[in-house]
Amino acid sequence: MKVNITGIGIISAIGLNVHENFQSLKSKISGIKENTNFFEKDKLLLGQVQQTNDELEQQLGVSKPISRTSLLGLVAAKEAWAENNPNTLIRTGIISSTSVGGMDNSEQYYNNKLKGEQADISLIVTHDNGNTTEKIASALGISGYINTLSTACSSAANAIMLGARLIQQNKLDRVLVGGTDSLTSFTIEGFKSLMIYDENWVKPFDQNRKGLNLGEGAGFLVLENDKSIQLTKNKALAELVGWSNAADAYHQTASSPDGKGATLAIQQALDKAKLKPEEVSYINAHGTGTPNNDLSESVALKTIFKDKIPPFSSTKAYTGHTLAASGAIEAVFSVLALQHNVIFPNLNYTTPIKETLLEPKTEWITNKQINIVLSNSFGFGGNNSTLIFKKV
Repeated sequence: MKVNITGIGIISAIGLNVHENFQSLKSKISGIKENTNFFEKDKLLLGQVQQTNDELEQQLGVSKPISRTSLLGLVAAKEAWAENNPNTLIRTGIISSTSVGGMDNSEQYYNNKLKGEQADISLIVTHDNGNTTEKIASALGISGYINTLSTACSSAANAIMLGARLIQQNKLDRVLVGGTDSLTSFTIEGFKSLMIYDENWVKPFDQNRKGLNLGEGAGFLVLENDKSIQLTKNKALAELVGWSNAADAYHQTASSPDGKGATLAIQQALDKAKLKPEEVSYINAHGTGTPNNDLSESVALKTIFKDKIPPFSSTKAYTGHTLAASGAIEAVFSVLALQHNVIFPNLNYTTPIKETLLEPKTEWITNKQINIVLSNSFGFGGNNSTLIFKKV
């Protein structure tokens, strides 16, 4: 049973919708900038969405209490959902993912409490990760299958994967899938404590990489089977043909240096899609810019593709690492690559990693037919996921 992608939506540091994100990618415009919102004294490079909570609330017509994670998710979900409506003949679900949930509101509550100021207890109700999924489902009128996933940086990829499996198992006809995360002090401090936060602009796959820059945003896709498309009359933008999740459980936060989990995820996704490695046109790599991840992913690419590695790049120097949302944001980018026959530039790359000598593409490439895009999302605990998209 085919898994058709009929809608995409996105909000990130490089744009408030699909069109703006695509234009920023094309123009090599990064959304990572110095920001003092989280630390009064130290400036930090962050990929922050350029809209305040008040602006988002007014745009969406929602009221407090609501987390920034939910606000970002609602923007991307509504764009992807577009003109879809509830239909009793279409078994519909939503699978959203997040890692921080409403932690931004919880931080506000506890900060006020610690300062001895009046603290609004209603802020706490938005903390749970499922709160965001419920808000999106309610806003879009989705009342069937509702689920929330949280597997660190592979969360959104796993949400997309679960949605595809439910369609192939004939349990659902249409699923809204994706992820959303906002910036919080807790996550920023957490990555700084791991000593993998780069004070300078992130350099994916570069020998001199020092770590990541965090970002925020959301991405959502609408998956439909053929029955649903016949009823909705939606047009397929791309097809999801392969997926896999493999956990190597090497370390609490680090990927295995031999790329075992990543290799398994990529190979199993290719097997699911019935594709040979040489059929992949472009790889949107996880490419966080951390010493461990980029080496591990590079080793995995060499293991699978040998000396014929397809063109690859990381887009995280544009958006920052958006944690649970990254897999969905980059899934949207993968669909755009198929639609426009483009390969996105890997910003800030100058020197290959000495152990692998792989070189990502650093320019906007349009002279290549893009038929198959492979997208990697690797999370803490060795939770590795790969998705494969095909041109319709």
